Amino acid sequence: MPLLVTLLCSLAASLLGGLYLVGAFRRRRPNEPPLDKGLIPWLGYALHFRKDSSEFLKRMQRKHGDIFTVLLGGYYFTFVMDPFCFGAIVKESRSKLDFEKFATELVLRVFGFQPIEATHKIIQLSSTKHLMGDGLVVMTQAMMDNLQKLMLFKLNSGEGERLWQEDGLFNYCYNIVFRAGYLALYGSEPYQGADNKEKANEHDRVQSDELFYEFRKYDRLFPRLAYAVLLPKDKIEAERLKRLFWRRLSVKKSRQKDNISRWVSEQEQSLAENGVPEYMRDRFMFLLLWASQSNTGPASFWLLLYLMKHPEAMKAVKEEVDKVSRESGQEVKRGSPPINITKDMLNQTPVLDSALEETLRLTAAPILTRSVLQDVTLKTGKGTEYTLRSGDRVALFPHASVQMDPEIHPKPHQFKYDRFLGPDGTKKTFYKDGKKLKYFNMPWGAGTSICPGRFFAANEMKLFVFLMLSYYDLELLNGKEEVPPIDISRWGFGMMQPLHDIRFRYRLRF
Repeated sequence: MPLLVTLLCSLAASLLGGLYLVGAFRRRRPNEPPLDKGLIPWLGYALHFRKDSSEFLKRMQRKHGDIFTVLLGGYYFTFVMDPFCFGAIVKESRSKLDFEKFATELVLRVFGFQPIEATHKIIQLSSTKHLMGDGLVVMTQAMMDNLQKLMLFKLNSGEGERLWQEDGLFNYCYNIVFRAGYLALYGSEPYQGADNKEKANEHDRVQSDELFYEFRKYDRLFPRLAYAVLLPKDKIEAERLKRLFWRRLSVKKSRQKDNISRWVSEQEQSLAENGVPEYMRDRFMFLLLWASQSNTGPASFWLLLYLMKHPEAMKAVKEEVDKVSRESGQEVKRGSPPINITKDMLNQTPVLDSALEETLRLTAAPILTRSVLQDVTLKTGKGTEYTLRSGDRVALFPHASVQMDPEIHPKPHQFKYDRFLGPDGTKKTFYKDGKKLKYFNMPWGAGTSICPGRFFAANEMKLFVFLMLSYYDLELLNGKEEVPPIDISRWGFGMMQPLHDIRFRYRLRF
């Protein structure tokens, strides 16, 4: 009998412990946000969230208000939809709200890279040095050179002069921007003597195209890999692709390249000095490639598509591009050398800047997440105070909460290329509830997790579009075809992608 009692007590304790772990006993405390655990223990609303994150969060907002806590796969997430709270969250000290804990788990799962304590600081310092200020001048020139290598190498060759060429717009934009960015960051094939230069350039074109083909395979798996819901065959493919990129981007191979960027090489060197083994630095190189090149190609696609769908926008941006070229003393015409677009020239394009920002407002949808390390008091724009519980996670989804808010951005589903320009051509101010907003568009994130390469990324996209509009006539094969719907499985991972491509054609303007 005593043995039976002991077994029953152990079973009861295990059951209670299990119920505690799955959240059965979680209750809302005073001053905490509304709590909604869903009907399924531990999972909560995870399936609903993965199915369509945006629609789920809008539904919860209608039900609970601008701040609410939900159970998602064993974690409690407090979503904050009130933009007047954003500053307090993104500026809070890391001792209370920490970005790195969540990021560490993600990059280990997706890239096999285990960050060390100094990793975030290394990335920030190197990005400030090489992707901003004077360093950005060098990187913009490298991107310019490689875009010309990929896009303009047949100029004046007589090959297909003035003939229309067809492609999928998404495939074309992603392919060109990815490959040029990869070559600018990871270096090019070395050569000796002018006679071997074109052979080296051709090698770069072929090798970068092959790499893009494999990258797209991985990119398609990325959302399910991040959520750890891959099918067995897809897990095998993901592992194959990871190992391929670890080899292709390895430290040893990178040292055989010419013109590798200081942004890449200095970060790798800093990790080595901090004791990170070489095999782990190979994995870091893959992480850098995805972080730097997974969003700029899709964003370039959306920008060109919106311009082609809105003739008045295309006309305004083209006129600005041509004006900047003329004022720099350059002209796009037969027989002339390719134009060289500099960082200074890109600083003179307010219309293009606004069109790009409007594109990002419509199609950039990151979820910004922090781990709550200590209880934190959060005050809303209306004065209500809530307590965020230690051990939970707090998240922002700016696409739904500000970027598509009709009070902030009237007719938010429409593309308005000049939405971000004031009457005098300067940057516009935005308001909600009659109060000025600081956070009205957040495609790059904010605070400690803001994209450190955002200035270089913007220049990548602007360079590509500048060249396309300078050299080519562009048109959709079916001008009446609707803008393709987005792939909702990618909510939260940066730039959205279309469910299907859209065909276009292009030809030299001269």
